[in-house]
Amino acid sequence: MAAVLETTSLVRRFGGLVATDNVTFSLEKGARHALIGPNGAGKTTFINLLTGVLQPTSGRIVLEGQDITGLKPEDRVRRGLARTFQINQLFGGMTPMETLALAVSERNGGGRDWWRPLGRASGMAEEIGELATRFRLTDVLEEKTVNLAYGKQRLLELAVAFACKPRVLLLDEPAAGVPEAERQELLDTVASLPRDVSVLLIEHDMDLVFSFADRISVLVNGALFTEGTVQEVSTDPKVRAVYLGESVDD
Repeated sequence: MAAVLETTSLVRRFGGLVATDNVTFSLEKGARHALIGPNGAGKTTFINLLTGVLQPTSGRIVLEGQDITGLKPEDRVRRGLARTFQINQLFGGMTPMETLALAVSERNGGGRDWWRPLGRASGMAEEIGELATRFRLTDVLEEKTVNLAYGKQRLLELAVAFACKPRVLLLDEPAAGVPEAERQELLDTVASLPRDVSVLLIEHDMDLVFSFADRISVLVNGALFTEGTVQEVSTDPKVRAVYLGESVDD
């Protein structure tokens, strides 16, 4: 299948430290792809490079055939690349309805007047309703975000990213901090994302990785260590050695 997001020889140095080491990576259209690796592997740095939070020392990033290496983060979002964060970036004093109205209005170029279109803009209320249904927020739409259960906050962040109408969605540890009792709702929602959105999942939770991903890339010390199907990666003795410290016979 055609690649929707690609990197070529991507490098990021912080002084003498090489945080991203010559990474060439491809995300296929419609993919359910997981990026895993031990702590300090460089996963967050890689995502920050993809989204424009950091600029690479060298290398290229291509989205749907267009070089986006030098674009600002907001311009990448407009091109169809959205993300969530390890720690949510929500406004606690706003309700999910207000938050989604702001996200939809910002996407349409009217972020400053987000409160006005909610009542009268064509399709605004319908889109918010559809987002609330897809991300299981209908029962909390008018509650303050700060008062929501943490699992609902994570679902709201997913909904905000999805409101940008991404073609590529980067999920940075969406299950982090979510209590066990709330996890299944989150997992089911992530699993039901439409296939016209290509998803790259960064996650430590192997249950989520194995239940979600079709393909896995393993990052170690900033470099791409191995890549393959879930079966190939989960049974690879080199991967087990990295995670579990097991010895590997040459």
